[in-house]
Amino acid sequence: MGGVPEGHNGCTILTNHARVLASIADDPGTRIRDIAARCRLTERAVQKIISDLEQNGYLTHTRQGRSNLYRIEEGTILRHPADAGLTVAGLLAALAQQENSHETQPGQGARHQGSDG
Repeated sequence: MGGVPEGHNGCTILTNHARVLASIADDPGTRIRDIAARCRLTERAVQKIISDLEQNGYLTHTRQGRSNLYRIEEGTILRHPADAGLTVAGLLAALAQQENSHETQPGQGARHQGSDG
């Protein structure tokens, strides 16, 4: 398999939980293996994060054959007091808007590529 992803030193803005949630938002039928590769995490870490997200009401899943289909509970309000009133949908919309602006502006992605913070 892919082995252990490279570590990262330094500041990161998004948590691994936010990265996993955004990955699932992009593809609700995605596999844990694919989320792990995209987020540069181990599969075990992704399983733990998905469990955390489900236990806290941000995410549910249903089995479809041998696969999972995830459903993000978009109306769930983020738990941290500093995020009062922000919903999961609002967070994902902000992330998607940022991603779309990088895709539409030539040269922007190259400048930030490889940088997490």
